[in-house]
Amino acid sequence: MSVLDKRSADERHPRPEQRPGASPGAEAGDTPADAVTSAPRRSRSGRRGLPLALNAVSVALGIALWWALASAGFKLPTPPEVVSRAGTLISDGTLADDALASLTRVLLGFALGTAVAVPVGFLMGWYGILRGLIEPWIQFFRTIPPLAIIPLAVVAMGIDETPKIFVIFLAAFLACVISTFQGVVNVDRTLINAARVLGAGDATIFARVVVPASTPFILVGMRVGLGSAWATLVAAELIAAQEGLGYRMQNAQLYYDLPTIFVGLISIGILGLLMDRVLLLAERRLTRWQERR
Repeated sequence: MSVLDKRSADERHPRPEQRPGASPGAEAGDTPADAVTSAPRRSRSGRRGLPLALNAVSVALGIALWWALASAGFKLPTPPEVVSRAGTLISDGTLADDALASLTRVLLGFALGTAVAVPVGFLMGWYGILRGLIEPWIQFFRTIPPLAIIPLAVVAMGIDETPKIFVIFLAAFLACVISTFQGVVNVDRTLINAARVLGAGDATIFARVVVPASTPFILVGMRVGLGSAWATLVAAELIAAQEGLGYRMQNAQLYYDLPTIFVGLISIGILGLLMDRVLLLAERRLTRWQERR
């Protein structure tokens, strides 16, 4: 067979590695689509598994460092002591009651703070007159830590659940309202002008343009507000509380009960982390329309 005949035969019946679209590393039985799609699947699964492995390593190293410091003479309880105390508090129902009381206060204060912060932030960002009236007070109270409001809350509201929930509400509100306001202000004016050119009114622009564009900012503000709410919890439960994780930690401090304090800290951290993951999942679902890199 001549060189020309061989070349024409190869063109009529190309080998797998010569087919258009076939990758050099693809096997002979793979179609080009299989070769293209299998690699991204492997890479995506690898990207998901790596952070989880790193998280596990980080937790293990943290526990090992904690154990080493406790064994070296630092005034820290060892992990087995904390686990033993946690088992005692779980078995007698103390930990469950305290966690439920703290969760109720945090969720109620956080929900109220977010429910008020979102419309106030929208009004501040959309209407200049309301911004001028409200913003000075928001900025003023932002400079005052919510914990500093506790004495005033006790005097004005008594020593029941109201002042505890109020200071948690204030912490969540101040964090979320600023983020919502920034989200409205940062909406692309081109989108708003384009909607006006197409004949959309303020209500339509607000519902179809401003709210979707501000959603990522609102969710970030909610996550920050949730962290502030948990940070304020311990101090809020100092106000004549009879149960709660913060109350249990403060009571353990009087008896120098370090294992109980560590159980409270770890419980607050785990509950806060779980709630933050829920908000992060909601953020990913609600902002799926955004371009992600």
